[in-house]
Amino acid sequence: MKYPGLKGVIAAETEISHIDGVKGELWYRGYDVRDILEGATFEQIAYLLWNGNFPSDDELVRLTSSLKEARELAPYMQKIIERLPRNMNMMEVLRTVMSAEGVSDYQWKPTSEQAIRLTAIVPVIIACRKRMIENKEPILPEQSFNHVENYLYMLSGASPTKAQVNALESYMVLTMEHGMNASAFAARVTASTESDMVSGITSAIGTMKGPLHGGAPIGVIQLLNDIQDAGDPSAVLQKKLANREKLMGFGHRIYKTHDPRALALKERLLPFMGNDPWLDLAIEVEETAIEMLKEWRPNRALYTNVEFYAAAIMKAIDMDPQLFTPTFTASRMVGWTAHILEQAQNNTIFRPESHFSGTPRKLPQQ
Repeated sequence: MKYPGLKGVIAAETEISHIDGVKGELWYRGYDVRDILEGATFEQIAYLLWNGNFPSDDELVRLTSSLKEARELAPYMQKIIERLPRNMNMMEVLRTVMSAEGVSDYQWKPTSEQAIRLTAIVPVIIACRKRMIENKEPILPEQSFNHVENYLYMLSGASPTKAQVNALESYMVLTMEHGMNASAFAARVTASTESDMVSGITSAIGTMKGPLHGGAPIGVIQLLNDIQDAGDPSAVLQKKLANREKLMGFGHRIYKTHDPRALALKERLLPFMGNDPWLDLAIEVEETAIEMLKEWRPNRALYTNVEFYAAAIMKAIDMDPQLFTPTFTASRMVGWTAHILEQAQNNTIFRPESHFSGTPRKLPQQ
């Protein structure tokens, strides 16, 4: 029996998250993400995924402090960021600089302290590289800011608004973890060899770099730009559907109904309707597209996925589209490190079999 892409194969048992694609549910440690999003901070949900329970007040203070203390990059890492070719994209930079973090301190078994350190430095690497490409001086982390707030601050040098922090934090919480996706699997496979946590994360970043995994929001931005330029959502969508083009931001390999992350993001954004033309456009396009997809693709259940409203959020906070996948990576660091820590608890090396589809051959007679 063949399983292309290992589809349908259970590769591990996990307590970290659960996805029900038919019901449209996503759980973090048994909690529905739509229930925990309201009022939750990045730090609280990171603690939940790493430890299996919500932090007490003291535990939250310690984690927040640890993330702040772990932000500083070693001087040699800063030099690597500066000396990498300017034509390297941000995911390639992340992969290279994160690999350079893997000094002898990182050994088997991985630790929660390592998870905190790696999660803390990703936004710093992104921000430093962005500033360098713009021929601007890097901005030092602001220790009074939390994880998401500091990321926005280091990108621009301006203190972000509460609405900006709220929007990005919602996105980063909802994209921290998503089951045995390609990058989480890559991280666990690497960790299963008893390699170090940095190696597992580097494997995951390389996997996230692929456009089939981490690049979708850019396509959504292009779709919305096309519709905005044309001024007629129905005409643009009809043309794309007639040409059998994929509508970016609609459909998901797992979810056969609404993506719960998209619903949660939409709920967070609805109070801002009428204040942001881009958000208003996104909501109009979603409603029009779903109705048209029912007509043009009646045999498929296609609804908005998390990338659709992620694109609206990124546009609303004026984030460079080239930072979409790196920002996705910054949030997913929590899930990857949680998977590596879980893999180490009861480790067995991944060694699937392959089916030989060739034919036996003999060497020609001499």
